[in-house]
Amino acid sequence: MSMSPSNREARLLRFSVFEADLAAGELRKNGARIRLQEQPFQVLTLLLQNAGQVVTRDELREKIWPADTFVDFDHSLNTAVNKIREALGDSASSPRFVETLARRGYRFIVAVDVIASATTISAAAESGSTRAGTPAPHGLDTAVTSPGAEVALHPELHVPVPRRGLVRGLFALIQVMYLIFYVSGLAHLRGADRIASLFVPGWRAQFIVAAVLVTGAIGIPLRFYLLSAVVFDFRKLGATFARLFPFVLALDELWAIAPFLLLPQIGVGLAFAATAALLYVPFSERTLVRMAYSGRAPMLNRS
Repeated sequence: MSMSPSNREARLLRFSVFEADLAAGELRKNGARIRLQEQPFQVLTLLLQNAGQVVTRDELREKIWPADTFVDFDHSLNTAVNKIREALGDSASSPRFVETLARRGYRFIVAVDVIASATTISAAAESGSTRAGTPAPHGLDTAVTSPGAEVALHPELHVPVPRRGLVRGLFALIQVMYLIFYVSGLAHLRGADRIASLFVPGWRAQFIVAAVLVTGAIGIPLRFYLLSAVVFDFRKLGATFARLFPFVLALDELWAIAPFLLLPQIGVGLAFAATAALLYVPFSERTLVRMAYSGRAPMLNRS
């Protein structure tokens, strides 16, 4: 299996909220060390260095379990992979990091960034010393990206892969916003009737009030479902939201006129501006879900 030079020399690899310090043999999550035994860490290292490619069971046996090691290889490998998944909070049935290919091997399916390597840090320090005419400062800790490394891109959206926590947080805030709309609209039905009568008098105004009542009553449980799904990181939210999107789109486009309920307070101009912005929100929701819950995570970009 071919491996790029930058990957072989890399001493710090980052993926999602995790870092693998190959020099120290440590796995860290948001800076906090996660206990992982030596053999599982060796398996993880090999998967990280070949992210996006299948690492076969024979290759794992050759590199980590020498021929003169008298152990049950299948049991040892399965145990090591299970410990890796436990450390990463991963699942074999719905993998986010380590994908199992039956009777073949394993594949790491998340973008891996090469943060620093021994050769690049040394070169950077030397270069800095030459330019400044003084020795490089002791304890250089600035991360240096290896030459030729590219930013990992989302395979479908062609944008740099963002942090999942940020994306999920934005999606959750949108659900909270709509919950506020629904509750406020239902709490001020008389005001909705009064404002609707200014534009469409008669039975049409009553129809608008009824639409606010019905869609608000339907929208509240929908938003609680989406909010709980993203808070608890429901792995199938991507596929579920794709099926719900036509209904969510219709509901959101209707409630895009919610700012007109505040017409006496904000005026016609600001109500139109807010409505124009809200018309785009359902498409933003779909994009956020695709970023956080795409069917296949982006792989390491290799030079």
